[in-house]
Amino acid sequence: MSKIVKICGATTDTPDPYITKAKRVESKDFWRWGSDNRLPKLLSTISRCSTTHRRIINDKADYITGKGFTFDSEVPLLEQFVSQVNGNGESLRQLINKVAFDKSLFGNAFIEVVTDEEHTFLSLYHQDAVRCRVAKDSKHILLHCNWDNYSPKEVISLPIYPLFEQQADGTLRSIIHYKDYEPGFDHYGVPPYIAGLGVSAIAYKTDRWNISRLDNSFQPSGVMILDDAVDNESDAERMVRNAEERFAGKPGQVMFIVKDGSESDNSRFVPISTASDGDWESLHDQATNDIVVAHSWFRSLSGLDYSTGFNSERILHEYEIALNTVILTEQEELLEPLRELLTNILKVDASSLEFVNRPPTRSKPIYMKVWEARKADGLEYDPQDKEQQYFLSEITKYNVTKIG
Repeated sequence: MSKIVKICGATTDTPDPYITKAKRVESKDFWRWGSDNRLPKLLSTISRCSTTHRRIINDKADYITGKGFTFDSEVPLLEQFVSQVNGNGESLRQLINKVAFDKSLFGNAFIEVVTDEEHTFLSLYHQDAVRCRVAKDSKHILLHCNWDNYSPKEVISLPIYPLFEQQADGTLRSIIHYKDYEPGFDHYGVPPYIAGLGVSAIAYKTDRWNISRLDNSFQPSGVMILDDAVDNESDAERMVRNAEERFAGKPGQVMFIVKDGSESDNSRFVPISTASDGDWESLHDQATNDIVVAHSWFRSLSGLDYSTGFNSERILHEYEIALNTVILTEQEELLEPLRELLTNILKVDASSLEFVNRPPTRSKPIYMKVWEARKADGLEYDPQDKEQQYFLSEITKYNVTKIG
């Protein structure tokens, strides 16, 4: 009598980031971020596994950060602030890039504000969103290095801006909490791509499936029939383990059958043919498209269409749409409290502080003059106007000098 001893399925050394078994953290001190308080950690892990998902987050953060800042050169404090915003030597652009990345990934971002009672200085520090939780009073942010092992003694509490509180070192500190609005979520924002987590998982798993096929040298799935006599189940298990090491592969399954041996060895492998490769490819492509839609982003700005040819017109067109629907809105949200801080603490008119945005490709050669570029765009132009005599390369060079 033949015995079906074991079914060996696909295995992997990499844990599935979409399956978590975390303990539920309960506390009267803070509001949980996710049902188990580990949602930021989960979102971080997922972003490291799905290539398209991560590329879009990176690109959105870079586009929102822009190429630097422009400001009134007659306000020296603004230039100092843009070039260095804290004691770590970070520029405003470096700080904003981290904040934009967190907000694109988590739907939340945090900036710590430091000053003194006399308002003699202003420093800004990025705080990793994974470390932050909203206190139960909804007026403070609690910072902890490891929320899996929460200890109230290790928590740092900062008031949410515009509130300030004096700290042990004598400084006044506050923390700005940026969050994307979502109905029913009062304490934390929700990232816009939340509806695409499922398709992000599909893209990740189809990638992992292809890697498994490569690791297995594209060996097929099938049934391994072992022709041998066994006296007990332990002998059969040992035989299967030995065969597993030699024959069992990924990504498919191998079913081992041990049957009574005969005079001649009839052990053999019966492959199970499949024609699902096309289905897997279609599934991966559909998942990639859905990820882009969930992010409210564009394919050409994520490098997804470069294989079919570099279409600069489409890139510029989609960049203009992204600029007016996503980028400018996010930039204004990030800068609004910073301008307010500069005005209230340093008494500086920060209304001139703006992002410098440039498209990823050039639509016009840099040797054109301004009036020629305006003429090409169908705008009013005056070849005799001194302001329109500059070459586009000179304007670009001027903007670069204003970048922090």
